[in-house]
Amino acid sequence: MELQAVYQRAAQVRLIIFDVDGVLTDGSLFYGDDGQEYKAFNSLDGHGIKMLRASGVEAAIITGRTSQVVLHRARNLGIDRIFQGADDKLLPYQALLAETGLAAAQTAYMGDDIVDLPVLRRCGLALSVPHAPELVRDRAHYVTRAQAGRGAVREVCELIMRAQGSWDKQLALYDR
Repeated sequence: MELQAVYQRAAQVRLIIFDVDGVLTDGSLFYGDDGQEYKAFNSLDGHGIKMLRASGVEAAIITGRTSQVVLHRARNLGIDRIFQGADDKLLPYQALLAETGLAAAQTAYMGDDIVDLPVLRRCGLALSVPHAPELVRDRAHYVTRAQAGRGAVREVCELIMRAQGSWDKQLALYDR
């Protein structure tokens, strides 16, 4: 899709929804001997989400796995809408639409695997990452240059802020 068309879609976004493994992280899963699960999150991605939220775009998480660390990270980012253990991601997506009163065109979803396709096919702005299967990348409106867990989320947050004209205002808070 042409970047101009992506910007037109991004200008309408009022809610962005993220998958976790392979989007907010690089997809690696680390387990300790005690069975505790560990994930590595990118601080640039996190600050991108905070800036996007400050510019008026809500954020949510829909993930197939269940992990306490996701709750901790979401709390740190100010994300209140979290759906874990979602084998069928379409159900929480539909719940979010009902809860917020938003139209699908006002939502963005960022996913990296075939389990994300039902939401990617319905949201207004479908986003993915370079390592996603071709089938997923082909259905995304935009595929990041940055890798998952390495700035891909930040790239998307900045794209949306630029499309909505809020990037300069957010940047001005720091570039003084």
